[in-house]
Amino acid sequence: MEDDDHAWPDGGGLVYIALAVIDFIYQRYEYEKKLKMTRREVKDERKQLEGDPLVRSRIRRQQMAIARQRMMQDVPTADVVITNPTRIAVALKYDQEENDAPVLVAKGVEIVAKKIREIAEENDVPVVENPPVAQIIWRQTEIGQEIPVELYQAVAEILAAVYRLKENRSFSRLMFIRGGL
Repeated sequence: MEDDDHAWPDGGGLVYIALAVIDFIYQRYEYEKKLKMTRREVKDERKQLEGDPLVRSRIRRQQMAIARQRMMQDVPTADVVITNPTRIAVALKYDQEENDAPVLVAKGVEIVAKKIREIAEENDVPVVENPPVAQIIWRQTEIGQEIPVELYQAVAEILAAVYRLKENRSFSRLMFIRGGL
């Protein structure tokens, strides 16, 4: 004999199951909704992770100043500075034993270019005006990189002229010293 005292009449169990499923879905929705951050919370968290934009920009300025100073220290070691009359200056150094091609040691625009030219002149680094070459090197090459292959010929001609000039200068200085004795 079956005990029907505990049975749900007319499918009442299905109603409870349906309510439980609906309640479960609603509770999960509310839980996920509480987990979501507001726009302000997202902004604050990003600022905390990445740092304050003002602090980041100040750090970036300091890094650029240090890099510029280091770059300016390399200008006296350059073999030549190639310029676009006043706007762009790039300083190249070529050491056949260390590199396959000339390496960019400094580059700048406007005020930085002017400073590169001044340092070059103070240190007897030849300054050559060649706007197309200067512009391509400035655009396509980063400091410490070799110049682009398509400029090998043009830069080789510039360097050859510079080396001839240096050779003639030292020869004439030697002749002057000998002639003065």
